[in-house]
Amino acid sequence: MEEITLRELVACTGGKLIGPYQDEDTKITGVSSDNRKIREDDVFFAYVGEKTDGHRYVQAALDAGACGCVIAKDPGEYREGKFYLLVQDTIQAVGDLAGYYRSKFDLTVIAVTGSVGKTTTKDMIASVLATRYQVLKTEGNFNNHIGVPRTLLQITGQTEVAVVEMGMNHLGEIDVLSRMANPQIAVITNVGEAHIGNLGSRENIFRAKCEIFHGLAEGGLAVLNGDDDYMPSLSVFHLATKEMSPEEEAERDKREEEIAQMIGRESAAKLSRADLVYVGEKEDCLYRAEEIDDGSPDQMSYIAKTPEGTYEVEVPCGGRHMIYPTLASAAVASCFGLSAAEIQEGISAYVPARMRMEMVHTANGNTIYNDTYNANPQSMKAGLLTLSHTKADQRIAVLGDMFELGEQEERLHREIGAFVATLPEIDVLLAVGRASVWMAEEAKKCGRAEVYACADKDEAKKVLQKFTARNTAFLVKASRGMALEELTEFLQNETQK
Repeated sequence: MEEITLRELVACTGGKLIGPYQDEDTKITGVSSDNRKIREDDVFFAYVGEKTDGHRYVQAALDAGACGCVIAKDPGEYREGKFYLLVQDTIQAVGDLAGYYRSKFDLTVIAVTGSVGKTTTKDMIASVLATRYQVLKTEGNFNNHIGVPRTLLQITGQTEVAVVEMGMNHLGEIDVLSRMANPQIAVITNVGEAHIGNLGSRENIFRAKCEIFHGLAEGGLAVLNGDDDYMPSLSVFHLATKEMSPEEEAERDKREEEIAQMIGRESAAKLSRADLVYVGEKEDCLYRAEEIDDGSPDQMSYIAKTPEGTYEVEVPCGGRHMIYPTLASAAVASCFGLSAAEIQEGISAYVPARMRMEMVHTANGNTIYNDTYNANPQSMKAGLLTLSHTKADQRIAVLGDMFELGEQEERLHREIGAFVATLPEIDVLLAVGRASVWMAEEAKKCGRAEVYACADKDEAKKVLQKFTARNTAFLVKASRGMALEELTEFLQNETQK
């Protein structure tokens, strides 16, 4: 973070200085909410969460060198030479600061959201653009109302591009993040069923994802998944330029109104003034993948058909789903004038994040896809397809519960079980957890013979001991709360005995 003054902090947060220290020329050089990581002249934000209250650590932060604090509770006593800025909500205040701070810099911000593949797409875009530019990106998946400010506050005068991941659990959350970041480019990877327990329907998830356009700069670019069953509907806002009969115009206007009601009028208005680019396999995608070769766990390749030309893309990790982050990267890179060689260089430099289709090779030649960071129905299917295309003597899916599915929990777990049954290349399904029993039941119902339902990880380990022969491929995947990486470690250790 570059230096700002206390005066700027007061103005952008709307807070009130309390206590004897009132010097608004005080220099602030950093922001922290962790008193253990305070540096000299940082300001400490006392976040209030479900499990902790940062106000308990104000004194420790000041002792560690913080120049002051942003608080929502008046402490009654004040340290000499330290400022106390009282606000209504400290988390909102750091967002207000981040939005103001971002506005001080002339750079390109790329916002990325979607049900599946946000982190991969963010990392891929950053890797490609880093071949020519100074790029800042979201660390890990710090993509919420605390993580996005954290990223924006790392911008410096040397930053040329910021790639910012945006996640959500409820309607209205991406709206705040998008306005804060004010991106020139917005990327939506897809509309799946993640968090459907909170939002109730895919239509609401679609609406929530489209909030990313609320902060999009005028004349900005939207990069969308053309193979998704919701995203193509957004092209209706760009049909006005085509010659149409009166009947066709009436039908277009009707469809525009339907989509505007679905995604919200603000999103519709922003989209009508933005450029739209679709990526995927369908013929009408501007950036299209053809001749896809995804038979290796270590890599995949395809021919990219783009407005800039046709060229081969080689991806240093397996899975057909990798066409989407790489094509999105190519579409974004075209705005910056990158060549096909630079795009390939950036893709080749991409390294998958830990526990996100992280490929582990064991001592006896087995392959484990460690995809245990999180799971939802769409990402489960993508992982299973990757496993089914992996060359191996035996393929075993180790799947755990998917969280935040609400009333749709049973239906969606059964849907995954039925999906496994459609993939004859997968030899064994091992379902772990309370909800995953439905997966196992449905797979058996659909005719799969070798299916195991395990109540917990200890039970799963006993079953997995039978499947450590050479040249076996495993997919281990579940929601974060299941912590199935323990099974990945178990499989690694078993092959070393």
